[in-house]
Amino acid sequence: MRELLSRMHEWMAAYMKSFYSDDAEVQQGILIKEKHTGYVTANCVELANFLKLPTHDAELAEIIGLFHDVGRFRQYSIYKTFNDADSEDHADLALKVTDELEFFKELAAQDYELVRFAIQNHNKKTVAPTDDERKILFAKIIRDADKLDIYRVLEPFLAQENADKMPNFIKSTSRLVADISPDFVENFVTGNQADYRKIRTNGDRKIVRLMWIYDINFSWTMQKIVERGYIEKIVDNLPMDEKIAEGVRRLRNHVDKICFEIGG
Repeated sequence: MRELLSRMHEWMAAYMKSFYSDDAEVQQGILIKEKHTGYVTANCVELANFLKLPTHDAELAEIIGLFHDVGRFRQYSIYKTFNDADSEDHADLALKVTDELEFFKELAAQDYELVRFAIQNHNKKTVAPTDDERKILFAKIIRDADKLDIYRVLEPFLAQENADKMPNFIKSTSRLVADISPDFVENFVTGNQADYRKIRTNGDRKIVRLMWIYDINFSWTMQKIVERGYIEKIVDNLPMDEKIAEGVRRLRNHVDKICFEIGG
């Protein structure tokens, strides 16, 4: 499989570069997604190794990381946005791209179905139900690997004074005010995942990122998030009141409880 993976990496590198543009904002968006692809792929490999998966499975995780966001490039080319709500679900677009690629036919049918399932579910609110435990495992791997790097991508724009520097393709339709919508406050206090489609402010976006903590699947990922200070950096840039403070306490208790208890 290493030879096939090598060809996949070569194709993906050329594909991403084919979207390079003289337009500075477009080029910034493509470069961010190119770098994100590299980090997520590396995260998938490292997480697979942490889980002591066999070589074949670690290579499948690498393929999933490499292609999880391949739909982003077609999305931006067609719609000039990375906002799924204003365009098309980028995971569904990714499957359209991979289905067009001949080298995916070299994978065993069962492996390709696993890859497709993980890619399709990497960005959904929850993983689609299935009795296939391997599919669930790989969906969890890519979801963790993806979230871990998105924390890195968004970190420079947490402070309100930097919010206006956020590229349009990241901030999308959300207003740059720090206020948090009431529904998001309630979700934060109760520990329920928020509906991405209802994001209205920069504060809402920060709450969504914090709520991801309840959807982290492996101790490896949680340790990385804690070590890099992503949670505290978001909390430090929230408009604090009694309810938000309650949500923060609940979140910190959750992290303390599961950091060494999560399976894997």
